Amino acid sequence: MSLMMSMAAFALVASITPGPVNIVALSSGAQFGFRASQRHVAGATLGFVLLLVLMGLGLHEVLQRWPSLTRVVQLAGVAFLLFMAWKLAADDGRLDTKEPGRAPSMVYGAVMQWLNPKAWLACVAGMGAFVADGEARLVWQFAAVYLVICYVSVGCWAYAGTFLRGYLSNPAGMRLFNRGMALLLAVSAIYLLLP
Repeated sequence: MSLMMSMAAFALVASITPGPVNIVALSSGAQFGFRASQRHVAGATLGFVLLLVLMGLGLHEVLQRWPSLTRVVQLAGVAFLLFMAWKLAADDGRLDTKEPGRAPSMVYGAVMQWLNPKAWLACVAGMGAFVADGEARLVWQFAAVYLVICYVSVGCWAYAGTFLRGYLSNPAGMRLFNRGMALLLAVSAIYLLLP
């Protein structure tokens, strides 16, 4: 039972701490509400768990053989985060337009995890700590624990954004919030480029 508790503690710390996926969940909750943000939450969770399982079943060996692939993923992730930051910064902040924007999709959440260096690091560290020998039973057990904890963690960020929605009901407040989130995304992207 202590292994399960350790896996759960690791999953919670890695999932609930601020990062690009959680910042987007917060922003989506604030702009589109909790229910609409569930697509992003589910996609981010499933995308991460798929990455975790593949890492546990041998993807880490491929990355060790070709370390340049890791750099490619990192640069693609940084470009994606900067693109998202630009989209947030350019948003006009209006919540009640005739053609409202759409909350991030499930695919968007999943792809975001695959381009998120934090997710890759969490997968490598988690699998190294709990499933170093690649035992399939432990890989699936860790993935099941992570599935629940990641969903709840990212969902908490979307809920927090929904709570903020009441305070951001005017376009100026939402623009300010979106630009703050854009700045956080840009800073986290630039931070990933530092040695």
